[in-house]
Amino acid sequence: MEHQKDNLIYTRPYLIEFSKIGNTSLGYISVAENDTLPFEVKRIYWTYFTPESVERGGHAHHELEQLLIATSGRIIVNTEMPGGLKDHFVLESPNMGVYIPKYCWHIMEYSHNAVQMCIANMVYEEKDYIRDFAQFKLIK
Repeated sequence: MEHQKDNLIYTRPYLIEFSKIGNTSLGYISVAENDTLPFEVKRIYWTYFTPESVERGGHAHHELEQLLIATSGRIIVNTEMPGGLKDHFVLESPNMGVYIPKYCWHIMEYSHNAVQMCIANMVYEEKDYIRDFAQFKLIK
């Protein structure tokens, strides 16, 4: 899950499957706790009612790590790491999430009924964002 570029090692995005407790007659529960996540949780937020024609994301972070979960609907997540390594994830089960490490450019597309929960390792800081793709491509 690591990728090396110019002697620097980057963690690659990867899927995390959460336990699915329950059954079809009663329903299910999945749990994320600090000891099951790749970081300590500092913030949780969610997005919803995103039109299918809208792409979200289009940025990377210097320090932020996050876990994206489609609690409802389908979310397509395309990622790119420094050096050009790309991945494609389809989230459509509420017990699956994709880990987005720092320095990971990501773009998300949503079905009309998608609700995305994001679990993050830090609070919002605008200065942590890399919003210019040309600037991102210069990262070594």
